[in-house]
Amino acid sequence: MKASRLLSILMLLQSHPRMTAAALAQALEVSSRTILRDIDQLSAAGVPVWAERGREGGFCLRPGWSTQLTGMTEPEAHALLLAGLPAAAAELGLGGAALSARLKLVGSLPAPLREQAARVAERLHIDPVDWYRAPDTPTQLREVAEAVWHNRRLRVRYTSWRRTTWREWEPLGLVLKAGAWYLAAREAGDTAVRTYRLASVQALAPGRGSFRRPRGFDLAAYWREAAVRFEAKLRPLHAQLWVSPRAWGWLVHGRQEVVALPPGEIVPAGPADWRAVRLAVESVEQGARQVLGYGDEVEVVAPLALRRRVAELADRVRQRHAV
Repeated sequence: MKASRLLSILMLLQSHPRMTAAALAQALEVSSRTILRDIDQLSAAGVPVWAERGREGGFCLRPGWSTQLTGMTEPEAHALLLAGLPAAAAELGLGGAALSARLKLVGSLPAPLREQAARVAERLHIDPVDWYRAPDTPTQLREVAEAVWHNRRLRVRYTSWRRTTWREWEPLGLVLKAGAWYLAAREAGDTAVRTYRLASVQALAPGRGSFRRPRGFDLAAYWREAAVRFEAKLRPLHAQLWVSPRAWGWLVHGRQEVVALPPGEIVPAGPADWRAVRLAVESVEQGARQVLGYGDEVEVVAPLALRRRVAELADRVRQRHAV
């Protein structure tokens, strides 16, 4: 058990710039005192663990030092986390490396675990693209990925909803979201991290050398916070509706941002078997078109502007389809 914990500490320190004793203890579900004893044992065994004091201090490995596991190459190490996403690995130019890394990893396991790993590969497949959507693979993805791996600046011609301009980026991390690739990056001379869709990159060129990554930057944490902010900004309007049992099923299975409201929340009351719900929509116009898609299984209660717009569009539909 202790040997496994020591190896876990080593792996955590290799995958993070630095970690405090408290963070290591939380990750491994032990006390901070146990972590300090383990750190002492790693140091005694010749592992170059350094301690840094201060508010942003913690434990770290000597720069440039790492263990050698099964002789994996750098591309194979990059590809290992994409072993369950072969399409993403191929788009990044790591398809062959992902296969090689998987073979080395499986080959290093004892026979019983090797058989279990083979069963997982045979019985689990991950497809990140939603139905009726084509993959959004940018032509410059591999060049951007290389810049991310090696902390190299990029000059890009980028089209936003406002205009197309040349920019210089410090690329910090790639995110694959529902088949579309995004980049978390800083503009040169700016400390703020922003999100860019790679399909909007029109041209690409090397930037001014390399850059230093911001200390403690956590791509997963950044993406979670950015996604929450984006969704809140994208759908700022909340409509109150009465929905039939059939429409409720459509909303739930369609993964809409819908919340069931307690009885009495919406006045006047709706039909006996209908639910009161709150639905997030982008605007009155978009919301009206979305609501009309559910036909007579939905009734808008508020806001009044949305109810009126639904009535206007429904009347136009009726007139156009009069027979």
